[in-house]
Formats: sequence, structure tokens, C-alpha cells
Amino acid sequence: MELPSVLVLNGPNLNLLGTREPAVYGYETLDDVANRCREAGKRLKLAIDFRQSNAEHQLIDWLHETRTQAAGIVINPAAYTHTSVALADALSAVARPVIEVHISNVHQREAFRHHSFVSAVASGIIVGCGTQGYVLALERMATLLSAESTTPSTTQTATGKKGAQ
Repeated sequence: MELPSVLVLNGPNLNLLGTREPAVYGYETLDDVANRCREAGKRLKLAIDFRQSNAEHQLIDWLHETRTQAAGIVINPAAYTHTSVALADALSAVARPVIEVHISNVHQREAFRHHSFVSAVASGIIVGCGTQGYVLALERMATLLSAESTTPSTTQTATGKKGAQ
């Protein structure tokens, strides 16, 4: 039996994790986060496709490319959280459950970080839990996907609302 695939996307500057503002983001590198996600994926019986790009168009292209393979999406949109309607539109168009993750508590930071275009299309949002937030997001995604597979009369939309098929 093939494991459900979860696309884990990371936005701009997350390639600098571990060295960029460690007081805010910690000392773990993006490779550490990828390994943590893959370990969680094994435990949760999820196939993890982990990617990062500093380019908005690349994140959108990956969403389009994997829209028929990925059962769900975990995304840390980083700075695109606050600026990208295009990314939010792409997430909505994919019509899969989305969990938004932020390593820091964006609500305790600058005012411009308090708004998220992505949140409107997310099934859940995990903020301020450090890199453990990725594991929490995968655990929630596993729950959402399990609920989808056991309720054939409904579908889980990207917004987390259930609707008739």
C-alpha cells in the first residue's frame, strides 16, 4: 500500500536556518528540519516530499506539479505569508488540506507579520513552537488524512471544511 504523500514547502530565507537570527529561529538547520519531518513521516505513515525555495514562482510551480500526487501540504511560507496572494491562490487551487507553520510567534513580532494571506486557505496554523511545529503540523495532517479516508461521503477541502462529494 502506497503511503499518502505530504508536500512540505519552505519559503524564502529558510535555507539559512541555524545561522540567520538564531535567537528567533533557533540553531537547527533546514536539513535538521527535513530529517525531523522524514522521521515523523515514518512514524505517521506519510511519505514526505520536503522542498525549499527563495522564489515565489518556484513554490507555486511545485504546488501545481504535485497537485495530483500530494494528499496534503505543510507550508512555512516565510515572508510570502504576508505578501503573496498568488501563493494563497495556488494553495486554494490545489484543493488539499494545508497546515501553515511558522517557527517564531509572528504575533509577537512586527505588526506587518501579523497578517497572513495563507491562513485563509489553511486547515490549521501552528505558530511559535520552533521547528517542532513541523512535526505538530504533520501529526495534524495525518489526522486530517485519516479522517478523509474513513469518511467517503465527505471530502476535506483546503480550508478544512467538509462538504458532500
